[in-house]
Amino acid sequence: MKLTIVGLNYSPEPTGIAVYTAGLAEGLADRGSQIYAIVGYPHYPQWKVYPGYEGRSRTDREKGVTVHRVRQFVPAEPRLANRMLMEVDFGLKSLLARWRRPDALLFVSPALFSVALGMLKAKLTRTPASIWVQDIYSLGVSESGTGGRFAGKVLRLIERAVLRSADSVVVIHERFKRYLVEDLGLEAGRVEVVRNWSHLDTTPHSSRSDVRAAHGWADDDIIVLHAGNMGAKQGLENVVEASRVASSSGSRVRFVLLGDGNQRPMLEAMGSNAKLDILDPVAENEFMATLLAADVLLVNERPGLTEMSVPSKLTSYFSSGLPVIAATDSSSVTAQELELSGGGLRVDADSPGALVAAAERLAADPELARDLGSAGRLFSERLLTPGPAIETFERIVSRMCAPSVTGVDHAATETARNSTGIGAG
Repeated sequence: MKLTIVGLNYSPEPTGIAVYTAGLAEGLADRGSQIYAIVGYPHYPQWKVYPGYEGRSRTDREKGVTVHRVRQFVPAEPRLANRMLMEVDFGLKSLLARWRRPDALLFVSPALFSVALGMLKAKLTRTPASIWVQDIYSLGVSESGTGGRFAGKVLRLIERAVLRSADSVVVIHERFKRYLVEDLGLEAGRVEVVRNWSHLDTTPHSSRSDVRAAHGWADDDIIVLHAGNMGAKQGLENVVEASRVASSSGSRVRFVLLGDGNQRPMLEAMGSNAKLDILDPVAENEFMATLLAADVLLVNERPGLTEMSVPSKLTSYFSSGLPVIAATDSSSVTAQELELSGGGLRVDADSPGALVAAAERLAADPELARDLGSAGRLFSERLLTPGPAIETFERIVSRMCAPSVTGVDHAATETARNSTGIGAG
């Protein structure tokens, strides 16, 4: 099977969509498929092109996958308009890239506008195409308040048209499928649910005590760690406020923000205190050891985010065996996922006092903390492993491209490709 994957984010980006796009590509390659990935230059979550990536494009062989990178525009401040411009730029450049005559295409959304452009080429070349929805774009705009009501309505129409044009759609949560079917009008039989998986080696490469000592964390500190992107939808001002509550009350709770993102300068400008650490991202082989040096792992979301995304950090959190606190609305996908796993406690979004109290509760009840952590790990082992997810993708793609693989419409496809002038390469 020859599959071309088109997605803006890819390894070596350490968090978010990139780890799943790369993981799927490598997993399918391991199973014998020929995988060609058209991706952007790495830039997330810092919103700067990584050092060592120069030039307009480059093609490398990475872990069994041929990876073609195009140099897209990267905004210094990722506002809605700038992000749309980046997606269009990536979409146009990926449109002009060689697609190597695949049996099928897989587009990763977001970025929605690059997917829209790619689907035009897929239709012209009569190449079966699937869209893998990691976040619901239109809901992201409406729930985060970044584009206003009118922008949300327009994006909803665009997203509906793009998704309905695909041969199949893959989503990462049952709530996503319900929204696409009930609100956007997709046929239920064309939407499949494949959960994201835990992608980390859970074996720490440093001892817990060494990591805590290196960061200056005392043995009796209750470390509550948030790892990953520091963006608008995380609403991490709540964590800074919680650290102030902990400091003024003499609590042993200490908050740690590990990572980077466009909101980090604002968080740092809010002022430091003895109960808050903001740390740079760590290398992949140090990440799990840093998580395991904490006592509690934190998901924080701004109020009003209920449907748009499933935090990818949850897959790593559950595999750690540590209890999780989710500061999120009670009706959110994150809250539902936490309840389903049994892996932690939920407090209301934007409630710093409740966040501190929940951490103190877990520290005061080690048995509860241990039970929650064990439940999360069991959930991860049962539902969040890569093998079943990659097998499901292989089945979806094989079924989607079966006619061209068996030669039923191969001649028609070749004629269409040759007549478009934009060639799949």
